[in-house]
Amino acid sequence: MGGAFAGTDLPPSAVHALIEIDAGGSLAARDLGRLLRLEKSTVSRMLRKLIVSGDVLEAPDEADARTKKLCLSTAGQTRVSAIHAFARAQVAGALDHLSPQHRRTVLNGLRLYADALAAKPGASGAARQAEIFSGYRPGLVARVTEMHTLYYAREARFGQRFESVVAGGLATFCDHLDRPSNEIWAALMQGRIVGSIAIDGEDLEPGISHLRWFIVDDEMRGTGLGRRLLKTALDFSDRQGFAETHLWTFAGLHAARHLYGEHGFMLAEERLGSQWGKEVLEQRFVRRRP
Repeated sequence: MGGAFAGTDLPPSAVHALIEIDAGGSLAARDLGRLLRLEKSTVSRMLRKLIVSGDVLEAPDEADARTKKLCLSTAGQTRVSAIHAFARAQVAGALDHLSPQHRRTVLNGLRLYADALAAKPGASGAARQAEIFSGYRPGLVARVTEMHTLYYAREARFGQRFESVVAGGLATFCDHLDRPSNEIWAALMQGRIVGSIAIDGEDLEPGISHLRWFIVDDEMRGTGLGRRLLKTALDFSDRQGFAETHLWTFAGLHAARHLYGEHGFMLAEERLGSQWGKEVLEQRFVRRRP
């Protein structure tokens, strides 16, 4: 990491400091040291240089005069914007050399790494072991159909008609995964699919994505895997520019409805229907892009 770093004349620790101060809005020097994992004297010397250069402003904390708060000056904000622009250009330039399949591999690896960094002490071991991958993989249609069939046979007494609808629809959808508005994710633990979710960007009106085939295996319920899958799918929908995301379910699935509500879905329509082989009160939920 010698020489110019991130398009600046600053050392890596100073670039990191500017990014952390920018992210926090304002930050105490002691908190910055903890974030950078550097000793106090090193942080003090670095901050003094950033203050002298005009990138960082220092002022007493109104709540505690013994503490000094740090924030970016206008020049510092401009410098951080340039750092982010440099990083985006560097990543985009590297990804241009990769095939779509290899880009997906990079994305999955970064997502796994980020999840591991964010894992809190005491979090479920099962949730940490479940890895989320995008795209088709051998056995996906059969396994996702199996999870749906077993769960809904128990919870709603759905039978052969439901299984056929799930399998047929999912198989057709997988034929269209080469289109950028469609994606499916599978959660794997020790090589076994234990959850799935998909965004279908083509079967509803323009600007509306359809969230489909969301299921978590019984052994993974309560581990947080469902939230991870749902966030992954909604982030994709937002990046694709869909104004709304819709999903269909039916009354009585209280845990699922609570999860949808946490992620901004609102009940928009109810009607009796029998598309799954048994008459139920079907419900359409809508989430608008933030």
